[in-house]
Amino acid sequence: MAGSSANSNMNQAGTSETQALKRNSKDVAWEYGMLCNPSNPDKVKCKLCGKLFSGGAFRIKEHIAKIPGNVSACPLSTKDDQEKCKNAIDEAKKKKKSKRSSDADLRNSVKICDVGDEDDEAGAELEELRSKKIPRTLGPMDKFASDINPRLSSVETRQQNISDALCKDRLHKVHQYIGRWVFASGVPFHATANDEFKLMLEAVGQFGSGVTPPSQYLLREPLLKEEVERVKGLLKAQEEERKENGCSVLTDAWSDRKRRSIMNLCINCRGGTMFLSSKDCSEEAHTGEFIYEYVKGCIEDVGVENVVQVVTDNAPNNMAAARFLKEKMPDIVWTSCAAHTVNLMLESIAKLQSFKTIIKRAKGFTIFVYAHHKTLAMMRKFTDNKDIVRPGVTRFASCFLTLQSLMEKTDQLQSMFVSAEWKQCKWAKHPKGVEAFKTMTSMQFWNGVTMCLKVFGPLVKVLRLVDGDKKPTMGYLHGELLQAKKDICAGLNNVQRNIQPIMTIIDQRIEGRLDSPLHLTGYFLNPYYLYKDQTIPLHNNVLTSFFKCVNAFIPDDLSKQCNVINSEINKYKNKEDNFGTPWAVKGCEEFKDDYDPVEWWNTYGTSVPNLQRMAKRILSLTTSSSGCERAWSSFEGEKNIDILLADDATHAQEWLVEGDDAEHESAMGVGAGDTEGAADDDDMADIRELRDEDFISDAEEEDFAGTNLESDEDQVPNMYGEEEYDN
Repeated sequence: MAGSSANSNMNQAGTSETQALKRNSKDVAWEYGMLCNPSNPDKVKCKLCGKLFSGGAFRIKEHIAKIPGNVSACPLSTKDDQEKCKNAIDEAKKKKKSKRSSDADLRNSVKICDVGDEDDEAGAELEELRSKKIPRTLGPMDKFASDINPRLSSVETRQQNISDALCKDRLHKVHQYIGRWVFASGVPFHATANDEFKLMLEAVGQFGSGVTPPSQYLLREPLLKEEVERVKGLLKAQEEERKENGCSVLTDAWSDRKRRSIMNLCINCRGGTMFLSSKDCSEEAHTGEFIYEYVKGCIEDVGVENVVQVVTDNAPNNMAAARFLKEKMPDIVWTSCAAHTVNLMLESIAKLQSFKTIIKRAKGFTIFVYAHHKTLAMMRKFTDNKDIVRPGVTRFASCFLTLQSLMEKTDQLQSMFVSAEWKQCKWAKHPKGVEAFKTMTSMQFWNGVTMCLKVFGPLVKVLRLVDGDKKPTMGYLHGELLQAKKDICAGLNNVQRNIQPIMTIIDQRIEGRLDSPLHLTGYFLNPYYLYKDQTIPLHNNVLTSFFKCVNAFIPDDLSKQCNVINSEINKYKNKEDNFGTPWAVKGCEEFKDDYDPVEWWNTYGTSVPNLQRMAKRILSLTTSSSGCERAWSSFEGEKNIDILLADDATHAQEWLVEGDDAEHESAMGVGAGDTEGAADDDDMADIRELRDEDFISDAEEEDFAGTNLESDEDQVPNMYGEEEYDN
């Protein structure tokens, strides 16, 4: 027993030491280097050649890449290693240069005095004096000059440009005053990264000392009205965009914090999402006719000729409104929200028995850990003060993020359950503690978690794509769903009996929702897919969908329709004229952030003007109505707009409290209703937060001072393991 305990302590110490020598960073440098001493973060060691040197991640990358100047070259690094580190250095330099350039542009854009407004004699004289004034830079004597103190400011003394190293102390004091205001007013720390905050500081600096803050009246009335007019001016570019390439009307209905039933409308075009209007519908029945009338008013305001589609979730009343629209405005398509549909797809898969068993077992483990302050303290100790439950914006999001979190912390959790500390814990002999131990040491459980992530991961990737505002997604949705199905099959080693139930759910969710003529034509007209697979026109319903779109986008003009179908589309398919140039082929080769199929058609589609206009209008469309919800959420004070991660534990209760999931069971199976289960506001009082005081006794409360939730910056790994779950 003594030997077993000693081995356990050695394993625990070894694991802790290994973790301490690793930086909590995803920088490529830490693949090749490590800390020599956890207490000295500036001393690092190369894993390849064993060389010790001072510095951090940048110095490690220079060492591996054999860049002379600061550190000697690594004799054991391969060409691939060198290229990897060189690329990482170049990318970091580009980001830093881009940030500096962006900050400089922001500062240069601030002008508190307009020359055009100084037409009078005094203004001209002031401008002449300003032009002759030589900018004064701070010198050695300035450190003995008057200190920065806003309480003793005078109008005559102007604040200097703080750029020299001698001004670090003065700048620090400025930061102290800013910090004091942030702390006293409860301003979120991330607000200081806002461009508007930087512009404000630059404007104050240009004005000089003696600036006075605006009154509450100025903020409430004239300044707010002026800002509204300024924003309206900025939105004129969006109005021009939707006239040229069309737009989507997004609608969403929900209850706010005062239990009012709110319906809001937004307009989405290639330039982004614009909030249009909201309506208190508390006294109205949300029938299909009521929704249609509200949407119709919006369409008429925007212009019927500018609206291509209406996007909503799959609620029955929205589907009823879609039928009214089809009768009255047949040229406008009513489309189901892709984010809502994919989320339902994932929830339905999670209800399959093989997934349900693993998820239930994982829930049992997390509930046990969070139920007792001793187990919770121990878990946070071994995971470096990080939680294993990660709350999401929906029940499925919480499920996926928590399974992903468990997989990332496998080693730490297993170390916890073989440690001496666990063996001495009274919960180790409790039936639920024994079950938790079995769960953490079970290869079947971890293989099951791996299987869940391999299936959920590709669909979550699609969910993130369609739910973001980075780019229009109509040209990507169908292609990415096909790729997700391929990735799921590969993740399950193409075992048919494992794949079939999942594919059935995906196909049934897609049918009638995500396979409209717009979706299939967008897939066809995106050269990113067609140039890789020339057989796309032969796929089911692709050409039929294209013909329907031609009829809808070019109505009552048989000559133009024939030209598009019989001539122009063939030039695109056969890569004729500009479509066949090396630049056109190279320009759509990779799915990068800067690739825009609309701009591609702008550049290379000039020889097919009718097809070009139609392609641009389709590829400029969104596939999700989530932007509508986010637009309203900003008025509710929500800061986190990540599509999965949430700020509170509302949808993670079933991972924290035993028996909570039974009362929230929703119809998620295929063929069930398309409404998501959600807790009523009356139940919110019983929601348990991750930081609930009940978890921690007074004696141990200080142990959790540094606890923090993980950010959701991590992307879904491509592979979570190689074990086959079911042969």
